[in-house]
Amino acid sequence: MTFLYFAYGSNMLAERLAHRCPSASIIGPASAAGHRLTFEKAGADGSGKAMLEADASDEACVPGILFEISLSDLPSLDQAEGAGAGYDRIDSFPVIASGDGEVIMATTYVATSVNQGLKPYDWYLALVIAGARQHDLEEQHLKELRHTEYIIDDKPNRKARLVALRALQSSGHPDHHQLLGS
Repeated sequence: MTFLYFAYGSNMLAERLAHRCPSASIIGPASAAGHRLTFEKAGADGSGKAMLEADASDEACVPGILFEISLSDLPSLDQAEGAGAGYDRIDSFPVIASGDGEVIMATTYVATSVNQGLKPYDWYLALVIAGARQHDLEEQHLKELRHTEYIIDDKPNRKARLVALRALQSSGHPDHHQLLGS
């Protein structure tokens, strides 16, 4: 048995998601209408993490990637995403498939609280940008990501940072700083 998962943040990078969910296979681009992407969900490390925020404006739409994942990987995805501890897992979240415009119900994670003023770490933002580039998401989205203010992680040996940098390196990005300014 499998489920469809809509990734809009760091899990868009296939190498990162594969580390968490080995069964993940790419379906393709999709989008969450009526939302905008912010980095105002507080991570355990105190930095801002990606979140979907409801937005009623006509142009509000967050691109992401749809994956098919084995149900056996759901517990590890829940743990990695902080289900019940900062994010709620939504199992019937409507996304629009790129190409045919079909509305598909997918699983995704929605932050339970907003912490305005947070910024992502440089390496985390690089994961999001690398994922968007990997799947050729629209240039406007990449431009907005590149203009996101970030902070430099003051703990270069932070485990999450090292894992992220390995995922970036395995996806062909040995220097994450190049993603931030490209």
